[in-house]
Amino acid sequence: MKFSLIICTYMRPEPLIQLLQSVRKQTVYPDAILIVDGSTNDETGIVLKQNQFEGLNYFLVPSEHRGLTKQRNYGIQRVGNDMDIVCFLDDDVILETDYFQQLLKTYQIYPNALGVGGYIINDTKYEFVGNQYQAPINEFYFDGWKRKDGSRFILRKKLGLDSDCPPGFSPLFSHGRSVGFLPPNGKIYEVEQLMGGVSSFRKKIFDTLQFSTYFEGYGLYEDADFSIRVAETGKLYINTTAKLNHYHDASGRPNQYEYGKMVVRNGWYVWRTKNPKPQFDAQLKWHSITILLTIIRYSNTFTTTKKKESFTEALGRTVGWWSLLLNKPKNI
Repeated sequence: MKFSLIICTYMRPEPLIQLLQSVRKQTVYPDAILIVDGSTNDETGIVLKQNQFEGLNYFLVPSEHRGLTKQRNYGIQRVGNDMDIVCFLDDDVILETDYFQQLLKTYQIYPNALGVGGYIINDTKYEFVGNQYQAPINEFYFDGWKRKDGSRFILRKKLGLDSDCPPGFSPLFSHGRSVGFLPPNGKIYEVEQLMGGVSSFRKKIFDTLQFSTYFEGYGLYEDADFSIRVAETGKLYINTTAKLNHYHDASGRPNQYEYGKMVVRNGWYVWRTKNPKPQFDAQLKWHSITILLTIIRYSNTFTTTKKKESFTEALGRTVGWWSLLLNKPKNI
């Protein structure tokens, strides 16, 4: 299978070069690499001229194509017609040497796959405990593996608001557990959501689907929206042997107030993409969890060292929630 790699970047020349150096070491190298740069300066272009990579095409997009979803759509339009697979990577990840080999192998194992995601290995520590383990409330257990659960999930369990779906699937009230909760056991799991920055899709799906430009700029949850729509037409998988590290570079991210608003408004949009006409129980749970998470962020003002960031994010979440009463997201 021939495949193209699209990397959308914004003001991160150094992390981008580190990623490309890990791409250079791959056991299977992309047939084409498209760098779609939304930066407001020339630094990324200059660095790429100083560091040559085989098959790389660089695009510094004009302002009307700036923003994650717009840049992805821009890159897709420039993928060769002879390509079978389109891979996407965030610009702040580093790949294990067989990442693409394992990703492509999944399409061979599951010919019905429309998309396959990679597996981030440096975010959470898991421990194998076997199939008879009874996890206490402060742990998450799945398929023989356990990990510590976050305070927000522990509180949701106590209040009966935890997700009733396996990782990678969204319940009817949304607020599910991401694919990051899948264990590092080398298995391939069916999911309905992929992380956009570690994903791949068959090129043919872009004949009818594209990333929603509702998600402006940073594009929080744009991957959930897109993959849920793809999953309505076919199968998606996560291959936990397609490994990479994600370093969450701070540059290019929105301020905490804007991030908080995005969490709520974009989260509502994705929820209604999956469940456009939710019943009362689903509505009650979505709003209850949203309010609960906002309260937790306010409490972090007193319990963490990042007091200003916690408060401004909580304020953004509050404004985002109230805004839904007067101005709900459109174009679902």
